[in-house]
Amino acid sequence: MGVSRKASATVAGLALTAAGLAGTGVSAANANRPEPCAQRQAQVDRATDAMARVTAVFERQQARADDAQDELADADTDSERAAARQDLAHANARRDEVRQTKRAQQQRLAKAQVRLDDCLAAHQPPTEPPVEGAPPVEG
Repeated sequence: MGVSRKASATVAGLALTAAGLAGTGVSAANANRPEPCAQRQAQVDRATDAMARVTAVFERQQARADDAQDELADADTDSERAAARQDLAHANARRDEVRQTKRAQQQRLAKAQVRLDDCLAAHQPPTEPPVEGAPPVEG
């Protein structure tokens, strides 16, 4: 029983320490708030990176479909043509799947960009119209 008591005391002590550290972390997080649209910018960055990856995959699938089309044109025997047709159908199906994924990613990126633009517009400092007769302010 001595070992389990020590273990439970240790676990309880660690839990209290973690709770204490978490409490200070929350107050530190409030003091160092990120810029207002940082999350939206991160979403746009992730969507842009994903778009680049999807585009690269699409280009590879398009090249495979083109190669399969060339193989079909170069096929001499009936069995080669049958195999080339099957390869072409498979390559076209894969390309079409990736094309659909690419369109979806384009929409995700566009929506993320709109959300970022809206956030930036909402957090712009209000611009005051110039007062008539006042000297221009130099910054």
